Amino acid sequence: MRSHEPRSTSSCAACKLLKRRCSPTCIFAPYFRSDEPKKFAKVHKVFGASNVSKILIEVPEEQREDTVNSLVYEAEARLRDPVYGCIGAIALLQRKMIELQHDLALARARLARYGCELLDRCCWCGT
Repeated sequence: MRSHEPRSTSSCAACKLLKRRCSPTCIFAPYFRSDEPKKFAKVHKVFGASNVSKILIEVPEEQREDTVNSLVYEAEARLRDPVYGCIGAIALLQRKMIELQHDLALARARLARYGCELLDRCCWCGT
């Protein structure tokens, strides 16, 4: 778990962006390392530092890294598509999945038809 890793003396990406001193108990430090400034910047732009802090405080420590990863993904999706965000990406993937399922059903039907034609020929020639 990241929160038990030793911290460097530099500020985390959140404290650098917010221009404040990074304390040893900083809620952001284990999840927004100083060498990943864009990661926090995206989350801050979409959700705000205060909201992210509140979310992390409410989430059990063992789930915080997954929560941060989810927030980062959602923030990136919202920045790419301000209207639909993650939902737009999910809807696109669902449409693609339906299209691929349809293509697979067609391919299976063609294979079944081809297989029947081969069987008919074999029965006809007596082999």
